[in-house]
Amino acid sequence: MPDPTTIDRTERASLPTTRGRMGAAPGVRILGCGSYVPDNVVTNEDLAALGCDSDWIVRRTGILERRHAAADQATSDLCYEAALRCLADASVSVDEIDLILVATITPDHFTPSTACHLQRRLGAFAAAMDLGAACAGFMYALTTAAQFVAAGNAKRVLVVGADLMSRTIDPHDKKTYPLFGDAAGAVLIGPDETRCGDSSSDDDGDQPRDAEGPSGILSYQLGSEGCGGEMLCIPGGGTRLPLTDEGLRDGMQYMKMDGRNVFKWAVRVFDESAKDVLAAAQVDADELALVILHQANQRIIDAAVSDLGVPKDRVFVNLDRYGNTSGASIPLAMDEAFRQGRLVRGDYVLLCGFGSGLAWGTALLRY
Repeated sequence: MPDPTTIDRTERASLPTTRGRMGAAPGVRILGCGSYVPDNVVTNEDLAALGCDSDWIVRRTGILERRHAAADQATSDLCYEAALRCLADASVSVDEIDLILVATITPDHFTPSTACHLQRRLGAFAAAMDLGAACAGFMYALTTAAQFVAAGNAKRVLVVGADLMSRTIDPHDKKTYPLFGDAAGAVLIGPDETRCGDSSSDDDGDQPRDAEGPSGILSYQLGSEGCGGEMLCIPGGGTRLPLTDEGLRDGMQYMKMDGRNVFKWAVRVFDESAKDVLAAAQVDADELALVILHQANQRIIDAAVSDLGVPKDRVFVNLDRYGNTSGASIPLAMDEAFRQGRLVRGDYVLLCGFGSGLAWGTALLRY
């Protein structure tokens, strides 16, 4: 197969991907976004009592602080707060929601789903389900929501990415414990009704958009490499290895991570999937207004985007303040980018989530 980096973008669009399944969901739009982080700020200095070295954390990860949920907070509590803010931003009432998707690996319970807890608290009349793809979970949920909307089977889909990662990490693991934080982010997906009739401006008063270009998720790639699952894994607690007193003593309830190999895999998968996605949409990297990657590690982010040639000021980063929030990291970053005026209607935005599974999702959308 030809090297997609050596041919022009029109030719690249016809090449099959070698890493994941491609798709598109035209005609959909993000109607609103919202996020929530717990009040408890945990700085690197706060972790010194655990034997963690603040300078090492900053040098190796770029993280300065993270948020930890209170003892009485569960994942659905963070979901609820993010959802309320998202619905308010979209000016959409709860009774208009058709479907609720929650991307999480830290559910309140094995069953019922955290999405059902959220549906109950919101008082929504909607189907609800969880998706479990770890740090790629939001991308899986986003593309699933877009399919429902594009097919005409839903008009308003609430997508929430949320994780309480502080509950999954061994506090005695000095290299892993400082990396993670707790958060929730939400977006509301619906049809792009501005494409009907006058498409020169948004009906909600946003800045004028390009009337000629297509809207929606212009291309996306979802993929998995289960052969690398052991690189990011919580061994105990499932049907493969139910937890026992011995398992708890051995810390089998906590995440185990092969950081070095995960790093190399993440950089590779973003580089290849981003090129596939841009080629399929016939969009060049220099046309991107913003790139939002899963906020795992500053070194991963820097290495992953270096080959794209995207200026640093177009790569959104809030990792320094929140750490790795797993399924929440992309919607949390999207909400902050919107509040800062860095997401404008008509912009090309590249999103990529990658992590445990190993799984990834990369998408080019026209915001």
